[in-house]
Amino acid sequence: MLLVYGDTVTVLDDAKRQHKIRLSGIDAPEKNQAFGQRSKESLSDLVFAKTVDVETDKVDRYGRRVGKIWVNGIDANLEQIKRGMAWHYKQYAREQSKEDQREYAEAEDEAREAKRGLWKDVEPVAPWEFRRRQ
Repeated sequence: MLLVYGDTVTVLDDAKRQHKIRLSGIDAPEKNQAFGQRSKESLSDLVFAKTVDVETDKVDRYGRRVGKIWVNGIDANLEQIKRGMAWHYKQYAREQSKEDQREYAEAEDEAREAKRGLWKDVEPVAPWEFRRRQ
């Protein structure tokens, strides 16, 4: 697996074909944003050079498959939120199951309260706001 950002990975299938996957339900800091590099490293720690399962049923406007990455039974998307390395992407929450909506929102609240990762910053800027300002 090759890593791209804190919310996008490139995976190889059994035939060694590459597939770019945008992790659903989360938005991680941009690479030139505070915590961008740490978010990327966090996702790398979770998935790099490991066998993963991908659940995807959508393609975004950039041609990336959008879905959930599982590694050793762990939802990597949710884990990024728990670690304080991504926001729950509420703009797209309607595309999640009710259970995922609840779990992702609770994980973000818990990470924020515990000041994990990007929540250590006094006023963290959400990636969608960062992109808008660029």
